[in-house]
Amino acid sequence: MLSDSIKKAFDLAQKDNLIANVEIGDTAVERPQNPGHGDYASSLPLKLAKPLKKNPMEIANVLAEYLKKDEILDDVVVANPGFLNFVLSSRWLQNQVDQILSNPESYGVTSAGKDKKFQIEYISANPTGRLHVAHARGAVIGSTLASVLKAAGSDVEQEYYLNDAGAQIDKFHRSLTARYLQSLGNNVDMPEDSYPGEDVIAIAEKIRDSGNRVYDTSNPEEILDLGRVGIALMIEGIKEDIESLKINFDSWFSEQSLFENGQFEKCMTVLTEMGYVYEKDGATWLLNTKLGEEKDNVLIRSNGTPTYFSTDIAYHYNKFVQRKFDKVIDVWGADHQGQVPRLKSAMKMLGSDPDNLEMILVQMVRFKKGETTEKLSKREGNVVPLIELVNEIGSDACRFMFLSRSHESQLDFDLDLAKQQSSENPVYYIQYGHARICSILGLAAEKNIDYSTGSVTMLDHESERHLINKILELPSVINTIADTYEVHHLPHYSLELATSFHNFYQNCRVLSENAADLELSKARLKLCEAAKLSLAYCLDLMGMNKPEKM
Repeated sequence: MLSDSIKKAFDLAQKDNLIANVEIGDTAVERPQNPGHGDYASSLPLKLAKPLKKNPMEIANVLAEYLKKDEILDDVVVANPGFLNFVLSSRWLQNQVDQILSNPESYGVTSAGKDKKFQIEYISANPTGRLHVAHARGAVIGSTLASVLKAAGSDVEQEYYLNDAGAQIDKFHRSLTARYLQSLGNNVDMPEDSYPGEDVIAIAEKIRDSGNRVYDTSNPEEILDLGRVGIALMIEGIKEDIESLKINFDSWFSEQSLFENGQFEKCMTVLTEMGYVYEKDGATWLLNTKLGEEKDNVLIRSNGTPTYFSTDIAYHYNKFVQRKFDKVIDVWGADHQGQVPRLKSAMKMLGSDPDNLEMILVQMVRFKKGETTEKLSKREGNVVPLIELVNEIGSDACRFMFLSRSHESQLDFDLDLAKQQSSENPVYYIQYGHARICSILGLAAEKNIDYSTGSVTMLDHESERHLINKILELPSVINTIADTYEVHHLPHYSLELATSFHNFYQNCRVLSENAADLELSKARLKLCEAAKLSLAYCLDLMGMNKPEKM
């Protein structure tokens, strides 16, 4: 809203030849640290000083003269060394409550991502075991980002890439065969490079107990059939894990399909024809150094098997060239950082803009319980199944906690805090805000209070003003996430919104026994409903429940 006003003022100043014609870019609007400086502030004049070759105070004064005529503002103050401080119009703020309630379905929906076609791929764990907690953070970040991008008007497809080809599948087949024979009472040693853990044992026993057939493990074709059944059952288990976090994928893409339908071969042919492929030491290499990378990379090993890198290239060729996504976002673990530049380089070779491929690299999680803190990893053998974490603290707490810090920062996940039923637990505090509003509105209904006629002009308490201001930030938060892919802004905003509502509730009596306060109650009930819409929308975007009672 305010950004639009600033851009309009800038355009008018240009038309009047008071400011040169330069790109304005981001309007740099933010909340001032000192509330006494107004509702919002902008450092745009400081940013424009260099391209305009003007004193920032001069730029600020020019813009202020136009902005003072804007109906959404009560005051615009210029402050050294070139800030614009804004006080929003009280009448305009009050009217926004009615605006929100008049069209609740569209509130929070923006056009920041209109006409963009996104694909977000996340989790994509090998189908050789159930999901564990190390997969959870990326899963929650990916699904929440998809929800926010949809709210910003984009077409979004969420995809799980099934690594169902290659060496890890052969290893799974060997492991499953041994476990299957053991389940039948045979004394069989596990292969040296087998998959450890309970997952493969559970699949073997499930196949045995199904009673459909007994597999002849001396027959290679029977082993392949056993492996296919095992992979299918493991994928069923992975889908159960995913559903426990309230995630639904639009597409499950098979790595094997790249080979079966010739897409892998087609991609390699294109790279060869473009002059980026050569043979050395019996292997096939990609000439990454031609585009400035430090070293070339193997595509096909000397034994004829493709590398992970080559299938990744073919998979992304499929995304950009064959399925024509405008923007592709991969949510990976931070340990994949080294793969980013070489894959972007390969996309450039194939004629796709590497800037349209975005990798979100998610840092590690440390789990804290009591005084104990530890990293959980498959490599170190202290893996906790995802489903166990969800069963212990609930899907809502899982999702919020995994979203609560930037993906670029390591996350300390406090399991004890996540289970607390108190205001110290942000999950409880936010959901209690929603439940409290539902209770207030329910009580108003019992008293037959029709608050649709309430006059929002009565909302003049400082706590009311602050709550309206906070509610109105939601579209800006959505646009910020759509632009930066930093979903941690959403739980932070949700907590601020809940805090603002709880403060309003403490300072402003909503329902009064005094008949003289009825009209004020009606106005405040309108504000409660607007706050409820905003909280509910945030909870929806984060994939969390909206309790009406707590």
